[in-house]
Amino acid sequence: MHPTHLISRRDFLKTTAIAATAAGLSGALGAATTKRKVVVGAHPWVYAATQPNYDPTPVLPQIFADFSYAGIEGIELMHTALRPGDAVARIGELSQKHRLPVIGTSFGGAMWDRAQHSAVLEDAEKVITRLAQLGGRTLGATVGQPRPATPTLRKTPEQLDAQAECLRTIIALCAKHGVVLNLHNHAYEVENELHDLKGTLERIPDVKLGPDLNWLVRGGVNPAAFIRQHGKRIVFLHLRDQSKDGKWVEAIGEGDTDFAGIAAALNDVGFAGDAIIELAHEKTFKLTRPLRESVKLSREFVRTTLGY
Repeated sequence: MHPTHLISRRDFLKTTAIAATAAGLSGALGAATTKRKVVVGAHPWVYAATQPNYDPTPVLPQIFADFSYAGIEGIELMHTALRPGDAVARIGELSQKHRLPVIGTSFGGAMWDRAQHSAVLEDAEKVITRLAQLGGRTLGATVGQPRPATPTLRKTPEQLDAQAECLRTIIALCAKHGVVLNLHNHAYEVENELHDLKGTLERIPDVKLGPDLNWLVRGGVNPAAFIRQHGKRIVFLHLRDQSKDGKWVEAIGEGDTDFAGIAAALNDVGFAGDAIIELAHEKTFKLTRPLRESVKLSREFVRTTLGY
């Protein structure tokens, strides 16, 4: 893999020092939260959604500052933020400054398409290596969807085979760096009676899950029932809220999602993974408050309703 740019020895040493500090911070804060079992982090999608190519890199300083202000215990990055050559140094410095450890990153690619495997795996190796340098320990993988996307489009057995093959390679890459892969879902993985997800589970029975509970709802799946059925596999959660009309709300707790039922299900299965707040807003939505306040309100709701 070719470096994106050359760095001086001084820059290299600075990068290494910052990364080591960030990794130590991640371990120290992780140890501090062991008694709580569940670490509540946040994902920067709502910030990235307003950026070119959905890349949060330009607003990472604001993201770290806002998450720290809101009482977030760790950040799940987007893999686009880990692509720049200086990502480890910059993100490590922000992590150190705000005492906000990097938990992991989301990652996606067209894993169902064998012709794209080489590009997907090259990207995965770069992202996973840099994530590990920052002390990250989890990778939320999205397998991709053929286009045009429709609710009735189903992957073929051959596409599911290719998807599983790619996932196995990424799982091995993760293990090499002490990172655990979990399957992150959008609606398409769970529509059609979980056709896509079931296809993966049939081929990789021991894969871990990191369900996005709101996408479960939008895919026609009851999140509490899903948690009870797959509890032993679930190591990660994405949390978001929506109103009765199906539109996302500004902060978790301002919609109609049955979080009391979700809390009971998580308690029943003894969930002890990471719970990640991932806000999203409809394209036409106008903010009524700064994003940091919505993240803070969401964090408080998770504490009072889920007990984390």
